Amino acid sequence: MDALTAALKVASSGLGAQSERLRVVSENLANAQSTGTTPGADPYRRKTITFQSEVDRATGGSLVEVSAISRDPSDFPVEFQPGNEAADAKGYVKMPNVNTLVEMADMSEANRSYEANLQVIKQARDLISMTIDLMRNQ
Repeated sequence: MDALTAALKVASSGLGAQSERLRVVSENLANAQSTGTTPGADPYRRKTITFQSEVDRATGGSLVEVSAISRDPSDFPVEFQPGNEAADAKGYVKMPNVNTLVEMADMSEANRSYEANLQVIKQARDLISMTIDLMRNQ
């Protein structure tokens, strides 16, 4: 397998991984205020994503894959909201352990990584096209 095809394969694995990361971050942001429905019930628990490197035997390149999507075990913050249906006897509600600042930073980083992988694919495609054009002209 040639180097350009290998570059395409590596970049496409990066696109898939960052796409999944963006999905997880989006879920976290969408549920940043999702409390439980009964007093004392646990709210939404933040999801985390873990990547792993895998060597592709055909190309010899290192591909990235999602190895796990798990739940963040950190404690839930509590807020005083006596009118909320999930409030305990003292009026406190468990809130999701989602920090929107952290999620926005993760989203920005995933977006930049996605765009970088997309640029690699565009460059490799252009180089392959140029190579085909050169071969036609001979």
